[in-house]
Amino acid sequence: MITVDFSRLNVPPGSRILDIGCGSGRHTCEAYRLKEIQVTGADLNPRDLLEARGRLEYHDQLGEHGGGTWSLSAADVTRLPFADECFDLVICSEVLEHIPDHGKAMGEIVRVLKPGKPLVVSVPRWLPERICWALSDEYFNANQGHVRIYRKKDLIRRLERTGTRFLDHHYAHSIHSPYWWLKCLVGPTRTDSTAVNLYHRLLTWDIMQKPWITRFVDRLLNPLLGKSLVLYFRKI
Repeated sequence: MITVDFSRLNVPPGSRILDIGCGSGRHTCEAYRLKEIQVTGADLNPRDLLEARGRLEYHDQLGEHGGGTWSLSAADVTRLPFADECFDLVICSEVLEHIPDHGKAMGEIVRVLKPGKPLVVSVPRWLPERICWALSDEYFNANQGHVRIYRKKDLIRRLERTGTRFLDHHYAHSIHSPYWWLKCLVGPTRTDSTAVNLYHRLLTWDIMQKPWITRFVDRLLNPLLGKSLVLYFRKI
């Protein structure tokens, strides 16, 4: 499930990309497809890093890459182990809502980015996320600890105060919003709900097969129900 629209970024060959909070490596692998990219996926969760490594190695086996290199790092977003201004693009997708000291995290992701280069940040959109919180007291703890809900203008202001300029935004994954509402209704940690499991199969089919009908519905509903808010900045 790719949240970032790489076509908006115009990343030149040879660029260094950081995917902080990479999880299982979805955006790391997508960036690895770009021509001659040096991509680093970073996360604190060892299991996620192992899964990301497996996915990247699979891309190597299939030759599904742009001829660049990849690396993985165990890293805390509030204390990144990278030099100042060393990346040409930083991606921080679905991370900041988990971080108690999000101001420090924002400062770090901007610190390691070169001036004039793009930053992409995505977080759960306010309305779909607020519905999840209203439906289930367990949700924000069960989903690896969501500690806040962002409003778009507030998040833009916070990131611009770190030395960036806001460029554009879009919403993504509208067909995922009802899935999370359904999970919250039955209990976010339950695994025996037939309705939830069927919806999960639909989403898996959509991700793997990319049928035109779900792509069309997703794009149509994103302005209203998009689960993720995706923001694009440039470092000043």
